Amino acid sequence: MDSMSEQARSQLMGKIRGKDTKPELSVRKLLHAAGYRYRLHGRIPRGTLEKLKRENPETPLRGGRLPGAPDIVFPARRQVVFVNGCFWHLHDCPAGQHAPATNAQFWADKRSRTHERDQQNTAALRALGWETIVLWECELRDPKSTLEALINFLGPPSSAGGPLIDRGM
Repeated sequence: MDSMSEQARSQLMGKIRGKDTKPELSVRKLLHAAGYRYRLHGRIPRGTLEKLKRENPETPLRGGRLPGAPDIVFPARRQVVFVNGCFWHLHDCPAGQHAPATNAQFWADKRSRTHERDQQNTAALRALGWETIVLWECELRDPKSTLEALINFLGPPSSAGGPLIDRGM
């Protein structure tokens, strides 16, 4: 049986952040070290936003952000990266399948809504012509494998935003 009180669980869950999480920061660090440059939290440049609005006038792009506010955005490539926590987004790993015993129906409903919203956001992004990749928290334990998956998805970093070259200065 779960030994945590409802109040303690509520306080614990309230401390969990939605952006700039440790898994997201580790992915950003890998990408930056590999020479990739990106935008954060679904933000896209004004020109890209205006073009998307012209191409898809029926799609709401609230606050200049892409649907679902992806964690990492590559506007020129029209590619986005979601870094998902296994528990919150119902991954099929053990952490994603574990549910709190306290207030079980509330958590089941909440996590189901999150999973459905994820699917809707991915579909909306695809309809706008954007590619998506989801990196799961449990998969980030192997940085080499994570970087390989990202490179396979993104292709090589652009030379303009590549790593700095030491010229002996």
